[in-house]
Amino acid sequence: MEEFHKVRRLPPYVFEQVNRLKGAARANGADIIDLGMGNPDLPTPKSIVDKLCDVVRDPRTHRYSSSRGIPGLRRAQAAYYARRFGVKLDPERQIVATLGSKEGFANMAQAITAPGDVVLCPNPTYPIHAFGFIMSGGVIRSMKVEPDNDFIPALERAVRHSIPKPLALILNYPSNPTAHVASLDFYKDVVAYAKKNDIIILSDLAYAEIYFDGAPPPSILQVPGALDVAVEFTSMSKTFSMPGWRMGFAVGNERLIAALTRVKSYLDYGAFTPIQVAATAALNGDGSDVEEVRGVYHRRRDVMVDAFARAGWQIPAPAATMFAWAPIPETFRHLGSLEFSKLLVEKADVAVAPGIGFGEHGDDFVRIALVENEHRIRQAARNIKRFLGSAGEAPDNVVALNARR
Repeated sequence: MEEFHKVRRLPPYVFEQVNRLKGAARANGADIIDLGMGNPDLPTPKSIVDKLCDVVRDPRTHRYSSSRGIPGLRRAQAAYYARRFGVKLDPERQIVATLGSKEGFANMAQAITAPGDVVLCPNPTYPIHAFGFIMSGGVIRSMKVEPDNDFIPALERAVRHSIPKPLALILNYPSNPTAHVASLDFYKDVVAYAKKNDIIILSDLAYAEIYFDGAPPPSILQVPGALDVAVEFTSMSKTFSMPGWRMGFAVGNERLIAALTRVKSYLDYGAFTPIQVAATAALNGDGSDVEEVRGVYHRRRDVMVDAFARAGWQIPAPAATMFAWAPIPETFRHLGSLEFSKLLVEKADVAVAPGIGFGEHGDDFVRIALVENEHRIRQAARNIKRFLGSAGEAPDNVVALNARR
């Protein structure tokens, strides 16, 4: 039977090919070290779990919750922004709780997109940034740029050559997958351009607290006037090791938050109330839980960069996020990221995420997630060293699918 219209607009899920190979290898007894999916392995801090357990015993919390988030949770998010960024937000009009930042992005796309609207999106980027708008009838114009001096000229070209004029610009710094970090001066230039050209900014700040080397990433809302054009999405998944809890936020421009709130009111009743109460306690905590999580990823980053370098694979140390954006070794670059990722599973028992899954400009890279402990990361490096040592042997079971010429 013919696929439905919206399903036809979605490409095959690249990561599923690696997942199938990984599953088959495990079924045959292989010990696969999984550095592919960004699924934190750290437990949620005990104080947050204890709060959930206390609240869930009250039967009054078992009823429908609030789609926009309970008042205490929205106040806690406002306090976090004031404390961390010096940004004052109105919990009633400028904050809505989401079921993770992914759901927030997808439903914001539903709320603001008319058929044919053009949205400017970085490439490579996290898939929902593009496909949330594609599923909503929008058109994506990709921008292969980093947060540097080339960004505004690239933005100007994209706007000049887009018909109709772009509705929105998506930003994601610290970036998933590239781990690039933006400066406050960069945000100032982008906000000025967006205000001048009446373009909405949607900023994904899911990795605000996973940073290293003493350099906290800024929020775009720190820029004076940003609230006129911008909404920012955050998540508790990585910050507090709460991925399965599905708790995030959209904050910023009142008109955009109102649109998202209205759409969500038709689609969900919000997260389970005990989860919202526990998330409130987490946000109101002393920050020690966040510092501990950050320290774990920092140590894993350093071990990964050192161990992989010793194995013969030089990987730039990411300044933030729980990912490394790793250039494919030259010997294998002609294969493309999907086939190279398959080789790592088959020959090294290591799973990574192929860069092509984040956009065509990611095909010379793979994303490595720091979701295994230091011992397992070192083991992955040893496996890869053996694999790279046999690189002179022709990989006769691999065919390059991207047909590069």
